[in-house]
Amino acid sequence: MVRTASTMLPLGTQAPDFQLINIDGKLVSLSDFRGKKALVVIFMCNHCPYVKHVAPELARVSSEYMAKGVGFVGISSNDSDAYPDDGPEAMKAEAASQGYSFPYLFDADQSVAIAYNAACTPDIFVFDANHQLVYRGQLDDSRPKSDKPLTGKDLRTALDALLTGGTVSAEQRPSIGCNIKWKQGAEPEYFNPAGITG
Repeated sequence: MVRTASTMLPLGTQAPDFQLINIDGKLVSLSDFRGKKALVVIFMCNHCPYVKHVAPELARVSSEYMAKGVGFVGISSNDSDAYPDDGPEAMKAEAASQGYSFPYLFDADQSVAIAYNAACTPDIFVFDANHQLVYRGQLDDSRPKSDKPLTGKDLRTALDALLTGGTVSAEQRPSIGCNIKWKQGAEPEYFNPAGITG
């Protein structure tokens, strides 16, 4: 495991398109979220301790805000040949176990993760109704083995601002997690194999 931070894709970036298979076998694309008040894209996986830590709050936040017209989608981009626990069948079981009500897509060739400059799990991106990036970063301050409770505060604050016609603060803290498990030789230029030090 390499402790890795979000790349902090520039705010205002247009959401890169995607067409990926959901755990139910159906194709899901960016256009399926047209008409939503916002879209939350979460790069995640099954085995990462950081994702396991935030999973209960991801389930709560997504359920709460999907009822308010926000789209959510989870994407697993890990190399499932090297990490079979992150493959589609395991994703289906994990979604059921955690109570995820959003599509959980498998990025087999890792091209979608690269298009989003996704670096870690979890890596969270929030787009407005026009699919322009308004937030990228952490769910909240809680980390595995920390004494800080899961609240989803940072993500909730961004979504509340969008839903009330406010402005999402540009002061945003990167998410921290395990690095995306890239296929050997296919690591993107922004991948830092040393991760976070100190």
